[in-house]
Amino acid sequence: MSVDGGSATGRIKRTSGRGLAAAIAGLAALVLGGTVAAVPVPYVVESPGPAYNTLGQTAGKDVISISGRDSYPASGALDLTTVYINGGPNSDVGLLELARSWFDQSRGILPLRAVYPPGTTSQQVADENAAQMQDSEQTSVAAALSDLGIHYEQQLNVAAIPDGSPSAGKLKVGDRLVSVAGTAVTSLSAVQKVLATAAGAPVDVVVLRDGAQVSEQVTPTKGQQGTWVIGVGIAYTYTFPFSVSISLDRVGGPSAGMMFALGIVDKLTPGDLTGGKHVAGTGTISPDGAVGAIGGIDQKLYGARAAGATLFLAPADNCDEVVGHVPQGLSVVKVSTLGEARAAVEGYAQGKDPSTMPQCTR
Repeated sequence: MSVDGGSATGRIKRTSGRGLAAAIAGLAALVLGGTVAAVPVPYVVESPGPAYNTLGQTAGKDVISISGRDSYPASGALDLTTVYINGGPNSDVGLLELARSWFDQSRGILPLRAVYPPGTTSQQVADENAAQMQDSEQTSVAAALSDLGIHYEQQLNVAAIPDGSPSAGKLKVGDRLVSVAGTAVTSLSAVQKVLATAAGAPVDVVVLRDGAQVSEQVTPTKGQQGTWVIGVGIAYTYTFPFSVSISLDRVGGPSAGMMFALGIVDKLTPGDLTGGKHVAGTGTISPDGAVGAIGGIDQKLYGARAAGATLFLAPADNCDEVVGHVPQGLSVVKVSTLGEARAAVEGYAQGKDPSTMPQCTR
C-alpha cells in the first residue's frame, strides 16, 4: 500500500469499470472460498489517506519552515489530503477486498491499467512520486511568492521534446530558454503571449546550451488547448530570496501544491489566514497560481472530514467528481487559482457562508 498525493495522470472516474468489478466481487463472496477470494485481481483500490496540516508539525518538525525572512505563527489548519493506493506494483488486491470496497462509498475502484502502465515497478512509482513531490514543493514556493508580490527568479528549461514536435531536431533536452521572438523568457505565460502574437509565424528561439547561446527558428503549432506552442515540456528552476523548507515523508505526487502554497502565504503574513478554523483541500499549482485537477478526490473529501475539516477547497476541473460525493459536515468551494483559494479561506475565517462562494455543480 502506498500513500499518494493523487496525480490525475492516467486516472479515470471512480465509477468506471465498477460493473465488472461488482460481478467478480459478488461471485467471489457468494460462491468461492476464502483462498480464491485472496487471489490478486487487475484492479487498484483507493481509500482515504491521512491529512497533514501544512501549518503544523510531523515527526517533530515543522511541515513548512522559513529562514532568511520574518515568518509568523499560525493557528487553525490547512490540511493537504492524501490517498492510500492498494494494488499494482506495491501490493495486490484480492477479490474479497474488491467486494468490500464496492460497498464502501469512501473507496474507489480503478482498473490496474488505468493507473499503472504494464511493467511498472514499485521503484519507478516511488521515484516518480518523489520527483513530482519535489517539483510541487518548489512550485508552491513560487506561487506563494507571486501571490505576495515577492520577487524571485525563475528559469525555464526544456524537459521533453515529443516526436513530431516543431522543436524536434532544433532544441534539446536541457536547453535553457533565453528568449522567444526577441522577448526575454521570464515565465511560461510570457512565452505563451509571444506565441499568441506570432499566431503560427516562425519565431527565433534562443537557448543556453553548454554555456553558449544558440538560436533556432521554430514554427509554432496549435496545442490541445487551442493555444500556440513550440512543442516542448518545461521544467522550472528557481532562485528565491530566502529559504523555504518543506518536510513531509511518505507522501508523493503533485497534488499538495495548492495547500503548501497557502501554508507558505499564511506563515509569511501576520495573523491567521484561517481564523483558527479547519480547512483542507487539494490541487496542483503552477508558478502563476493556476490550480490543476488531481486524482482520488472522492477519497480526499472523506479523509478531510475524518480529520475534522469543515471546509474543502477543490480544483474547479474536479467538480464533476465532487458532486454527489461530499460527506456530511463538509462544505466544498471550487477554486481555479491560488488567489481564489486564499479569498475563500479568508472569507470563511471572517464568517462568510461557504454556500455563497463558488460551488461545484453539474
